[in-house]
Amino acid sequence: MPTVIRKSVATLLESRREILHAVSWQVRSNGWSPPTDEYETEESYVVRMEIAGMREDDFEVSLEKNTLLISGSRTDTAHERRAYQQMEIQYGKFETAISLPGPVNIDLTRAEYKDGFLIIVLPKENQNKVE
Repeated sequence: MPTVIRKSVATLLESRREILHAVSWQVRSNGWSPPTDEYETEESYVVRMEIAGMREDDFEVSLEKNTLLISGSRTDTAHERRAYQQMEIQYGKFETAISLPGPVNIDLTRAEYKDGFLIIVLPKENQNKVE
């Protein structure tokens, strides 16, 4: 299972700051971008990425403040020479930055890669704390 880690990636975040400025809950990426759903439940923010043909070790997932960073690389395992009539499956490195609409509880965050989908559940930080 991919591990969600807290990681300081100042350089990466700085390069994305202009992209994410004034953008809320949207995906931005370099290179190719796997199809991604983002939705909110009462308890969590959920990111679901369709990315078949990879292993759990092929992903890196990190969270910096309210920005979820997902990166990885999908390689073409076929080694023979081919002449394509149609080519739609993308390979290579990808990076996606998702600006979350609110704070999350990093300790309860979980990620799972199953049946070609990477699913990341980010529980919302409890904003109704009793003082």
